[in-house]
Amino acid sequence: MTYVGSCFCGAVQLEAVGEPEAMGYCHCRSCRSWSGGPVNAFSLWKPDAVRVTSGSDEVATYQKTAFSQRRYCAKCGGHLMTDHPTLGLVDVFAATLPTLAFAPGVHVNYAETVLPMRDGLPKLKDFPAEFGGSGEAMAE
Repeated sequence: MTYVGSCFCGAVQLEAVGEPEAMGYCHCRSCRSWSGGPVNAFSLWKPDAVRVTSGSDEVATYQKTAFSQRRYCAKCGGHLMTDHPTLGLVDVFAATLPTLAFAPGVHVNYAETVLPMRDGLPKLKDFPAEFGGSGEAMAE
C-alpha cells in the first residue's frame, strides 16, 4: 500500500510505502510543544519506506537533540515528519497521511502526559526497552 500526504499548503508531497512498524501516541513535552497539541499521534516507518515526492526544496529541518530531526515545510510551516536516526525510524505524523487507518498500539512517555487517556492501550513511562527506555508500564 502507498500512502500519500502533504504539508498544510501542499507544496511538499510525500509518500510512505508498505505498513508502519508501529503506531501510537507520544506524550513527551517536546512532541506536545512541536505539535501544538496535548499528545502526538505517530506512525513509525523504516527510512527507505518514506520519501518526499515533490517540493523537497521547501523541506526544512529543526534539530534540538540528536534523537530527533523534525522536518517541516519552509513555505507554510506545516509539519511533515521526524527522523529518529538513533532508532532507525521516521515518524510520519498520522494526520499527514489521511488514508492511513490509524491503529495505535501504545502510549510512550506517559509519565509526562497532560491528557490522561483511558483506552486500554499499554502506557509506557518512557520508551520500550529495545529503544533505550525502561519499558516500564504505568496504570491508566
